[in-house]
Amino acid sequence: MSSTSVARPSYAAVLRIPYARRTFAAALLGRLSYGVVPLSVMLAVTRASGSYAVAGVVMALFSGTSVFLSPARAALIDRYGPCRALVPMVAAYVTALGVLTVAVWRPGGASPLVLGAVTAVAGACTPPLGPTMRAVWGRIAPERPLLQRAYSLDGVAEELLFVSGPLLVGVLVGLAPPAAGIVVGAVLMVAGAAGFVSSPVVREVPPGGRKRGSGPAGRLLVRELGRPVGAALGVGLALGVVDLLVVAFAEGQGQSHGGAGVAWVLAAMSAGSAVGGLLNGAVAWRSPAGARLPLMVAGLGLALVGAGLAPGLGTLAAAAAGAGFFVAPALTTAYLIADETAAPEARVQAGAWVNTAVNAGSTAGTAAAGVLVGWLPTGVCFAVTGGVTLLTAVAVARGARRARGTEVSVPLA
Repeated sequence: MSSTSVARPSYAAVLRIPYARRTFAAALLGRLSYGVVPLSVMLAVTRASGSYAVAGVVMALFSGTSVFLSPARAALIDRYGPCRALVPMVAAYVTALGVLTVAVWRPGGASPLVLGAVTAVAGACTPPLGPTMRAVWGRIAPERPLLQRAYSLDGVAEELLFVSGPLLVGVLVGLAPPAAGIVVGAVLMVAGAAGFVSSPVVREVPPGGRKRGSGPAGRLLVRELGRPVGAALGVGLALGVVDLLVVAFAEGQGQSHGGAGVAWVLAAMSAGSAVGGLLNGAVAWRSPAGARLPLMVAGLGLALVGAGLAPGLGTLAAAAAGAGFFVAPALTTAYLIADETAAPEARVQAGAWVNTAVNAGSTAGTAAAGVLVGWLPTGVCFAVTGGVTLLTAVAVARGARRARGTEVSVPLA
């Protein structure tokens, strides 16, 4: 479908694909809601209920339904097409956020049960704009080098959204009640989704109908998808652990509640991820994505082991930047493998499984970090996290070898 076909495409070539800039910008606008709504909901519920415990339970319901029902929502988009499926999802999501806004606008305005129920509905209806946009990239950038650039650009932009979203909330809460952030998040989703579904390249995506996953080929698809999902789970687990370990390390350096040092270390990791993602997309790789994926996960693991040797916040920030250098490339490669593996009518669902694995791993990692820091020194915790990540890389590499040895092959674009 793309009219752009060059041997070594640039990022500019990606954006020159017909309707790419319009579609991508609209998707990013809607996805900015993901960086705004969760923090706004947490602050608003805390203010309305006066209880951190209630806010924690409510956020767990919101995150749980959003993350673990993502493949189901993606399956609906694969089956009915993005235009038919996204519009009712957005309507339900925004309606739930509107009800939640009314419930939390004034302190003591709603019971915890109501707050939990409404946020669970909102999470269950969260539109999967990220996986859908990646599926659209697969249609408009069918050449593999061009798609690699598109996925790298998409991944880096998404990471920046998750950094800028909370910053936007910080500005909003200085001017209005926290519930105003929920309203802004809803408006962003409506505007972004409307622009996205009105794009000609999105309107041309046909519904996939019912899936046929039986037989040897279907079983192979499941096995192949296990590699990118397993790698994404390992990366997410590492990221979830690191967030809390950085706070514990900074407090051990004498900074109350982490201080500014935490922000600098995490910012270094995000910067490293952005640089790594852009460089990964710029390289004309000769090795297949399946061979690169375990190496990138292993690079993350080794960097985390090195972080355990950091004597101070400055060296930890450098180690975090080195670890981040492998994050975006690993996730981008995982998405590429999922796209290669899935049938054209199941691309959204394949990408959603990778996305779900990252988020689920991050949630589990945060919980595991709370246990680790109570038993082991922070440096040892970093080393243990790196070791687990290295074991993930080994498992992914073994899965790649088994896939190459199978008699049934999956055709690559």
